[in-house]
Amino acid sequence: MPRIRFATSFVYLILLTLHSCSTILYSQSSPRTYIAQKASSKILIDGKPDESAWASAKWSDDFIDIEGSKIPKYKTRMKMLWDDSNLYFYVEMDEPHVWATLKERDTVIFYNNDFEVFIDPDGDTHDYMEFEMNALNTVWDLWLTKPYRNGPKVIDGWNIHKLETAVHIEGTLNNPNDIDKGWSVEIAMPWKALLEASEQNKMPVDEFWRINFSRVNWDFDLIGGRYVRKKDDHGKFLREYNWVWSPQGVINMHEPEHWGYVYFSEDESHDFEIPKDEYLKWHLYKLARKVWAAEKDGKAKAEIKELGEAFEVEGKSLTPSFEEYHTGWSISLESPFTKTILRVKEDGKFERVDSEG
Repeated sequence: MPRIRFATSFVYLILLTLHSCSTILYSQSSPRTYIAQKASSKILIDGKPDESAWASAKWSDDFIDIEGSKIPKYKTRMKMLWDDSNLYFYVEMDEPHVWATLKERDTVIFYNNDFEVFIDPDGDTHDYMEFEMNALNTVWDLWLTKPYRNGPKVIDGWNIHKLETAVHIEGTLNNPNDIDKGWSVEIAMPWKALLEASEQNKMPVDEFWRINFSRVNWDFDLIGGRYVRKKDDHGKFLREYNWVWSPQGVINMHEPEHWGYVYFSEDESHDFEIPKDEYLKWHLYKLARKVWAAEKDGKAKAEIKELGEAFEVEGKSLTPSFEEYHTGWSISLESPFTKTILRVKEDGKFERVDSEG
């Protein structure tokens, strides 16, 4: 199954077909979590974690296949830090053949092996950012108003102002005559740019954002001593590998409800647990995906029996409410934990409203 991608007509137009949600086996595991600490020293963006602040930052869990069922061929892990100016990422990727060919910013970087960051500050699946870079330190940053399933506008010309990135290679780039150890990337994203997607427009100290990371890796051939993506016997490119931090359960990074939880803490000893309302939210999106699949297949929403069935979270029995309007529909329920109404609308946007409103 291809994963969905897009670039504007200025460069490429890529909008691949996603199979019906009803045919997908979604991962039942919870998204992963990470506590990002405040940096204790200044960070120099050079692709190497030489600063004492990086030494004290914890490693993430090793990346896993995007569907959550297979162990990747090569190891990937990341760290995060933040200060009053930037959000920082450091990533190490084992790779015996480090190669890259794309040199133009905002081209389709995942045609090379790459590293990717996805950020949804509000966790409503709308107005989120995608960032990609390859081993030549070529970047692609773009803004999506909605996931592809909901018909977004994709703003390919949006750039992360004052972005800093660097690549360090343990080996030699684009040299097929030796075996490399791998490559690492270091990134500084200014809060000023990232907060453009946040309704609160403030740094998330003692709060969480929904974030995920992906590493794209391709099988390759050598033609004239140069690396190229490998093709099958019919001349079609072999499918890429997608290795991610928090598994999606489907080969599609653009389902933000599956992304991980990054909690921003000033206290090194701080613990973080995913709020119980988030478990309810996951269930609402599970039902919403079924509705979108039914709409795509031309089926009646009434055929989806689960829409009005009770389910249990933390010993609480809950029954979602499905409502149709002239302009769309929504699936909602009242949280027994916070007494607020949680709602997913037909365009995929998540809302949290006061139950008395």
